[in-house]
Amino acid sequence: MSATRRVNWVASAVLLVSMAGAVTTLHAIDRIRQGATLQEALYIRSSTALRRMSLGYTGLLADIYWTRAVQYFGFQHHNDSQDFSLLAPLLEITTELDPKLLPAYQFGANFLAPKPPNGAGTPEKALALMKYGIEHNPDQWRLYYNLGFLYYTELKDYAGAADAFARGAKVPVTNEFMPVLAARMAQHAGEFDTARMLWLTTYQSTNEAQIRQNAIEHLQALRVDEDVTRLEEVVAKYQQQAGKPPASLSDLERAGLIRGTPMDPTGRPYKLTSDGRIEVQDPDRILFITKGLPPGMTSPQPRPAKKN
Repeated sequence: MSATRRVNWVASAVLLVSMAGAVTTLHAIDRIRQGATLQEALYIRSSTALRRMSLGYTGLLADIYWTRAVQYFGFQHHNDSQDFSLLAPLLEITTELDPKLLPAYQFGANFLAPKPPNGAGTPEKALALMKYGIEHNPDQWRLYYNLGFLYYTELKDYAGAADAFARGAKVPVTNEFMPVLAARMAQHAGEFDTARMLWLTTYQSTNEAQIRQNAIEHLQALRVDEDVTRLEEVVAKYQQQAGKPPASLSDLERAGLIRGTPMDPTGRPYKLTSDGRIEVQDPDRILFITKGLPPGMTSPQPRPAKKN
């Protein structure tokens, strides 16, 4: 037998064994969980048992469980569910089977942290997942970035965010914004600028369409929040100078306090209310905003698409 044929034979045998191992494992899972509900049947709770059943193909099994975690999250999110109780265990098992599976940390934290129905509403579990990822992948700057982002956006822990960014800035290959973000967090200053830099870094550091779109929406919301803050300061200044509130934004322009008609990201002009507040024309079209909303309205959030 020639050397080439021996190599082909060995490769074919390995492939067959791998496929057999995966099939055997999945059949074993189904037998063990037979009679359980669909959602309960998604996983075995013991990564030790799974390692024994995998016949050494733990990486393959980690991929399978990561796929199941994504499917589970998508199913619950699509149905506006408030219950994501299986998500953290699925992610824990996935990363225990393959601690180097980076997407499980980066996307998993985004699944865990936001409030339902956009996530599990468990930022503390997202935090634990990211720390586990950094422990096993200490040279991956994106994990430090995600950890700092989590501290900043979900926990409002600026010291924790500063430490995460500073550690990420020291890895051999990092992002140029990391030391700047660390410094700004440490100073607790420039909130709009810092948030903008975070979302810009998120947009630039991924090719995932969903994450990039999410970053764009947050950048638009930041622009609105900053515009409204600035315009309401100008309204107060006008009232102080003129001794009366402006009747419209045109009064601010005539007074030389603004130039032109300020527009929101959808191209609609901001409106001035009778009590001096600035609002957007159609708040439902701009997600994540915290300012410019009518009294009593909460920030609009993305909703999963409904089936026809």
